[in-house]
Amino acid sequence: MNTLDQLNVLLERTQEIAKEVGSFIRKERQHFNVKNVEHKGFNDLVSYVDKEAEKKIVFALSKILPEAGFITEEGTNTTRAERYNWVIDPLDGTTNFIHGVPFFAVSIALMEYDEVVLGVVYEVNRHECFYARKGGGAFCNDTKIKVSAAPDLSASLIATGFPYYNFELIDKYLAALKSMMQKTHGLRRFGSAATDLCYVASGRIEGFFEYNLNSYDVAAGALIVQEAGGTVTDFSGGNNFIFGREIIASNGHIQNEFIQELQSIWG
Repeated sequence: MNTLDQLNVLLERTQEIAKEVGSFIRKERQHFNVKNVEHKGFNDLVSYVDKEAEKKIVFALSKILPEAGFITEEGTNTTRAERYNWVIDPLDGTTNFIHGVPFFAVSIALMEYDEVVLGVVYEVNRHECFYARKGGGAFCNDTKIKVSAAPDLSASLIATGFPYYNFELIDKYLAALKSMMQKTHGLRRFGSAATDLCYVASGRIEGFFEYNLNSYDVAAGALIVQEAGGTVTDFSGGNNFIFGREIIASNGHIQNEFIQELQSIWG
């Protein structure tokens, strides 16, 4: 794969795959029984739906780009390739899914070496497909999207994700929440990092921050934010947000203030 046309075809097909798997997830939720839940670790939940969704995605993507490797949440395929690797979260927001909270998504990104070149996030219940390719802008259901114009934190709505099993930094995290509560329009915790990032990209919220995330939680959404005109960094303002387990995404206008505020707490 070495042409823009091929990348566009891949992006279109990836959207189709995400929607197909999203339909499977939506149908399974109608009769899902909490007895089917497994524990990967403390509060780290998984179900047969996550696993089956990932198998479907891996199988379909293997057909359209056979030379690519995979980084997957559930370990369906862990074969890494030198140039291309798909980064997959088959069901981002598993805890929401299990409890029947209608806020979860399919997230698929394609990395070329260390750069994300394609990202698709399909929010299952709202039937919203967010997508982008490197240099091509960001879209939701074929409508171009862009970040909001809010100039500072005081005019911003911020999303985050609460720690649910790694509590080593919980005191700093609670201090960050206290600060954001006092300096913004408010905080939201939706429970799906991939969707949070797409909400930044579409201007529904101005910023998002979270720590202890994995590459498959953020890879697709981060590209979509960037292609919508936003900024994505790690907590120190650097570029290690895909594998560095921490991320700050915003409309760009508030990024420096956002980083400074968190740095004053995180150190």
